[in-house]
Amino acid sequence: MRVHHLNCGTMRPLGGKLVDGRPGLFRRATMVCHCLLLETDTGLVLVETGMGTPAAVDRNAWLGAGFVRQSNPIADPAQTAIAQIRALGFDPADVRDIVLTHLDLDHAGGLIDFPWARVHVYAEELRAFTEPRDAAERGRYRRIQFAHGPQWTSYADTGEPWFGFGAVRQLDGLPPEILLVPLAGHTRGHAGVAVDTGSGWLLNAGDSYFFHGQVDPAAPHCPPGLKWFEGRVETVKRARLDNHRRVRELVQEHGDEVSVFAAHDETEFRRLSSRSRV
Repeated sequence: MRVHHLNCGTMRPLGGKLVDGRPGLFRRATMVCHCLLLETDTGLVLVETGMGTPAAVDRNAWLGAGFVRQSNPIADPAQTAIAQIRALGFDPADVRDIVLTHLDLDHAGGLIDFPWARVHVYAEELRAFTEPRDAAERGRYRRIQFAHGPQWTSYADTGEPWFGFGAVRQLDGLPPEILLVPLAGHTRGHAGVAVDTGSGWLLNAGDSYFFHGQVDPAAPHCPPGLKWFEGRVETVKRARLDNHRRVRELVQEHGDEVSVFAAHDETEFRRLSSRSRV
């Protein structure tokens, strides 16, 4: 299976090293929306969609003025998933399936660009969107992004063990090399997406952590601004922190078999995308 690493939305929030860990306070940090395009025998599979074409046209309407002020997403049509798929020489109509870690606006905003595709997501995440428990859940999902009526395929969080994670499952109509991994905490139906590339596993851990240093087995660390933000947008704190531990253990015990990345970490995106071009 061939894997393409795509950045489907660059964000430039204030905070410098307090957010991305690089030198310099008086600059904007850099965060990405790390998506995967998978070439399978049955068509293309997109793992995450980024923010979508409308975000490059009217950021405030599509993403919300608050998110735009806080994250300062770059309005670049060339960074959309559909534009990058075309640039790779593929027909977007061949994207028949989309697998999401969760339904936040910077992960699912691009669904509208592929209205014909089946969308795979945990049932609990879909319930959080359709039947929010509180104001926080009602406010986090952008209903405008789902007004086109996505073709949902949802799953219970049951399945088989995978590298110490329980309830990992295959997805209907997709190759067995693509798995959904329960990683609730950031949202109550949050998932990871594992992909067997043939030369090792990739685990898109979504927003189960935000910074590569958080899964450093020897010295876990995170810039203070990003750590504060991560806590602010969590749904279940204990589960989120437990996922940090579980992913660190995965890296420590199986790092030679599984490459893990978070959705918004530029360091991990650059490392994996450069490796895929070798």
